[in-house]
Amino acid sequence: MKYHDYIWDLGGTLLDNYETSTAAFVETLAEFGIEQEHDCVYEALKVSTAFAIEKYAPEIENFLEKYKENEARELEHPVLFEGIPALLEKILDQGGRNFLVSHRDNQVLEILSKTKIATYFTEVVTASSGFKRKPDPESMIYLRDKYHITSGLVVGDRAIDVEAGHAAGLDAYLFENVVALKQAIDM
Repeated sequence: MKYHDYIWDLGGTLLDNYETSTAAFVETLAEFGIEQEHDCVYEALKVSTAFAIEKYAPEIENFLEKYKENEARELEHPVLFEGIPALLEKILDQGGRNFLVSHRDNQVLEILSKTKIATYFTEVVTASSGFKRKPDPESMIYLRDKYHITSGLVVGDRAIDVEAGHAAGLDAYLFENVVALKQAIDM
């Protein structure tokens, strides 16, 4: 194992949520009489929710609130990427630690509970923790300093995750799939 500590992003890294988020976004657009291709919305959401709204629904008042309602319903049944629970457990078995940094609120804790991976994390930082959003490294610096992380890897699926990790003085990995990640960290 190359690193002792791992700081994970949730959506798109541990949780395969882009599909559920895309379904909710397309559904919300349809409620306002707008049809949009799944793949286009998917790519826009990978940039950010704000980007997708600006691109497809900039003039729709309360779109974000309605979308979040639909997304929350979709997230009642969260799905992890295959192999994630085993990888998190293996890190712990080898003496490592897992941390989580998410821009979502404390809904994250419910998702971790439903997917039965909450016990794998030493600490979970959410939007409710009060830190600035990534790419600001504030939350990662907090974890680095609190837990004396000297051999840490930030794992996320977007450039902002990598940018925040590097700005916090940590190595970072742009997640594509579990198999490639396991090879990269010698697991």
